[in-house]
Formats: sequence, structure tokens, C-alpha cells
Amino acid sequence: MTDSVAGASAKVPKAAASALAILVVSLFFIWGGATSLNDVLVPKLKGLFQLNYAQAMLVQFAFFTAYFVASVPAGALVSKLGYGRGMAAGLLTMAVGCAIFFPAAATATYGLFLGALFVLAAGITILQVAANPLIDRLGPARTASSRLTFAQAFNSLGTTIMPFIGARLILGSVGKGAAPRAALAGRAREAAVIGHAYLGLAVVLALLALVFWAVRARLGQAGRGAAFAGSLALLKRPRLGFGVMAIFLYVGAEVTIGSILVSFLMQPTTLGLDQQTAGERLSLYWGGAMVGRFIGAGVLRLASPGKVLAAAATGAGTLALIASSIHGPSAGWALIAVGVMNSIMFPTIFSLALEGLGSRTPQGSGLLCMAIVGGAIVPVIGGMVADATSLALALMVPVACYAAIAAFGWSARRSAEPLPDLNGEAPSIL
Repeated sequence: MTDSVAGASAKVPKAAASALAILVVSLFFIWGGATSLNDVLVPKLKGLFQLNYAQAMLVQFAFFTAYFVASVPAGALVSKLGYGRGMAAGLLTMAVGCAIFFPAAATATYGLFLGALFVLAAGITILQVAANPLIDRLGPARTASSRLTFAQAFNSLGTTIMPFIGARLILGSVGKGAAPRAALAGRAREAAVIGHAYLGLAVVLALLALVFWAVRARLGQAGRGAAFAGSLALLKRPRLGFGVMAIFLYVGAEVTIGSILVSFLMQPTTLGLDQQTAGERLSLYWGGAMVGRFIGAGVLRLASPGKVLAAAATGAGTLALIASSIHGPSAGWALIAVGVMNSIMFPTIFSLALEGLGSRTPQGSGLLCMAIVGGAIVPVIGGMVADATSLALALMVPVACYAAIAAFGWSARRSAEPLPDLNGEAPSIL
């Protein structure tokens, strides 16, 4: 019996296959939205627990460390359970993480919030491992790129919409003098806002898990993943090794800016916004990435991806440098505009780094996914710089990251030499 979608495509009506694709695509929206909510949580928890910037950035550290820890186990889990069961497991893991927010809020315990974020991100990691290859298989190979682009657009839609909603739900009470933050009872009342928001999300995720469980047979079995042992040797390949570093720095820079954006826009030297309004402006940062993705897709058809990446990274670094160097509304808008430049970086770095790997591509992809842990480490460094100096000078951390990414793009402007296949021969293009 063939359980794979490719093998079962003849048995699944076109309308049913389209419905399954839409169902899977909805997951991109969900994990994009859940990830971008971290940028709302950082200022909320910073004020709630009277944290410095480095301590507040532990929100991102807890979340993105899960990618590094859970990527390999997630691949093994999906290989064993299949796509449908794997995605149901990912959704349930996310639901558990969201549910932990409720006791964390009830006890006003920062460490419990961090634990909840780690579990939530572990669930997202499982979803990513399952959903990305499944989208590729849910239809003809000739339209795979179209389906993946469509799915990524929904991810960007989630990162655009959810910060606005989160700012309304989570940040609305901050700074309005409702309760003294130093008192445990006061912290619990403010934290309850977070607990209720994430508990509602947990219910939605659990219901979605039931839906995916119901259609698990139609989604099929995952292929056996490439062995991870020995893949670290691939880092000796300059293109991939530089690409892994670029992914690490890109995610770190993007998350650092998103994490400090609310506080930056609240400063009287920039836009002087209240916390809720500043939180709503996060949607413009992430929305810029969504718009830039569609523009970049056209540009990448006309120009060398490496050169486009170098130009985008240079633009992002320049905008962050401007935001760091000037005062007034222009500084705030310059930082928001970095989102447009970020748009094409992740997929372009990913594809350039994997170029020429042939049969070793899955192992290279695993290394790149693990490099997402940059979102855990770079923001903490940025927070430490902000504590020691100022938010403006902390922007020099992503500026340095973008400079290195531009160097990678320029170095990758020419095609990579193919890596000899496992049998010692260069892999055939056909």
C-alpha cells in the first residue's frame, strides 16, 4: 500500500488535493504569526519583570534555541510518524507550549514563560520539518515552486497580522498604571493578559491537530532522512560554511531588530509612541518583508541572486546605520524599512549555500536549519550592548551582521562547483 501523496495522487480528487494543500499552507500562517508575537512579548515581559535588555532577549534565546535542539529529533519523528501524524504532533506540542503560558501568568514566573516558549518553538520546528517537503509533494512537480512561494506568502501574512493583534491584546494595558509592577499580585494581573491570549491560541492549535489527525492517511509517509552523521564535514566546503554563518547572522539580525523595535520607536528621540502603538508598527516591519518578497521574486529572475543578496544586505545595513546615527521620526522609519530589505535574504542565502551539493543537499539543509539558532544568540548580544550603551548603538550589532551577509552574497555571485557525489562522481544535473 502506497501512502505517499505522490503515489496516491491518482486516488485523490483534484479538489481534495487542493483542500489538503490549503490546509497545510495554513500552518505557515500560524507559525509565522506565533514567531512574530515574540517581538510583542519582549517589551511586555521587560516591563512586567523589570528586566534589562539582555534579560528580556532571553525570550528569543529560549525560542530559537529550540530550533537547534529539536531539528534532528523532529526529522526522525516525522520520518517515523508520517506527515499527517507528524504535523498533528507538532500542533499538539505547540498547544502544550501555549497552555504553559497560563500557569506562567498565574504565578508571574519569568522562567516558566521561557520554558513555554521553548516548547512552543519545538512544536513549530516539527511543523517546519513536515510541512516544507509536503508542500513540494502536494501536486505536480512543475508547480512546486509556485506552491512554496504561495506558502511563504502566508507565513509573511502571519508575521504581518499577528503583531498588530498581539499589540492590541497584550500591550494595551502596559504603561497605563493599572497595578504596581513590583507587587506579585500586580504582575500576575498583567501577566494574565498574556496567559489568556495564549490559552486561546492553544485551543485553536489543538483543534487543528484533530483535523490533521483526521486526514493523516491522505498526507502520506515521509521519506527516510539523510543520516546526520558526517554532515559536519560539509562545513569545510566554503560556499556552505559561509552560508551557514550567513543564515545564523541573518536570523540574528532580523530578530534583534524586531525585538528592540518597540522600545526604539517609544524613545522621544525617534517617534515617541506609546507601547501599544509602537507594537502595532511591528506589522509594518514584517509587512515590508512580505511586500519585498514579491518584488524580490521578480528581481531575482533578472539578476544574479548573489548580487541581489549583496545589494539587499547592504541596503539593510545602511538603513540600520542611519537609524543608529540620526534622531527624529526618520530614524524610526529607517529601522522599520529594514524589513523590506530582509525579504529575500533567507531563501536566497539558503539556495545559494546548497548550490552544487547534489545528493548531500538534505544534510546541508539540516545544517542551515540548525543555524537558525542565531535568533537565540545575536539578540542577547544586542541586548547586552543596549544595556552597556544605548539602543541606537545596539543597532551596530545587526549592521555588522548585514555586512557579513553582503560579503557572502558577493562571494556567491558565481555558480558553485558541484560536490562529488557519494560514489565519487559529480552528480548529474538530470
